[in-house]
Amino acid sequence: MADTFSAEQRSEIMRRVRGRDTSAEWRLRRALWARGLRGYRIDSRRLPGRPDAAYSRWKLAIFVDGCFWHGCPDHCRMPNSNRAYWEAKIGRNIARDRRTDAELASMGWRVLRIWEHEVKADPAAAAMKAERALRRQKAILHSK
Repeated sequence: MADTFSAEQRSEIMRRVRGRDTSAEWRLRRALWARGLRGYRIDSRRLPGRPDAAYSRWKLAIFVDGCFWHGCPDHCRMPNSNRAYWEAKIGRNIARDRRTDAELASMGWRVLRIWEHEVKADPAAAAMKAERALRRQKAILHSK
């Protein structure tokens, strides 16, 4: 199926795709705040991958992964036009995510990745997932 937009229109649409402060990230942050989970840093440049929320004291990095850009197995639909490019691009993104996770783990950090569709469907449930990860991380660090 051909693209319904011209090359110029598609370029403009893709240019407007945000790399940070997405609606899913905002929803998760509001849900974290509502649960009293404060004290995180946003897009910390000091950490690999610039986590969407990072609890430095507890070494928990949270990423909200967009379903298309990070290859969600349930929701990522490859465009029919220029398919080889997109498959390679998404594959590189997934590989980069794995490298980032490994690098953070080697620094003693726990990584939590939450899919965009999870946050959009139920921000409170996504925040509870983060809260459980934070509690586990606190318990691990307190036991040392």
